[in-house]
Amino acid sequence: MRIQPEYPALVMAARAAREQAYAPYSRFAVGAAALTASGRLFPGCNVENAAYPACLCAERVALVNAYAAGEHEIVALAVVADTPGPVSPCGTCRQVILELAPRCVITLANMRGDTLQTTPDALLPGGFTAESLPD
Repeated sequence: MRIQPEYPALVMAARAAREQAYAPYSRFAVGAAALTASGRLFPGCNVENAAYPACLCAERVALVNAYAAGEHEIVALAVVADTPGPVSPCGTCRQVILELAPRCVITLANMRGDTLQTTPDALLPGGFTAESLPD
């Protein structure tokens, strides 16, 4: 799969957002950054909670930040964590990415600089979308 273009500045923004993560329980800091069609950049970091289901992932924070600012056309998303290979989004994030940024280029990265570009459809084949719901 060939996806263009690369977004090194977006990965750097995700790395910077990672520094703001609140991860006292897992100690697994994640950063993300969403780029909109208008050129605006929206950072996100994971925010944990002692009631684990209430935790927020970096990817969702970045996307929701963009939507809250009225930016609904996400063209690219970067996600960074300290993992052996490029970080992989959780299932919930894959669903939210498919819903809020269905045509974006996704760059998954780690702190060593390894990257993998993908798409929402590749991350969640056969995903549940609005078209899955009855009229």
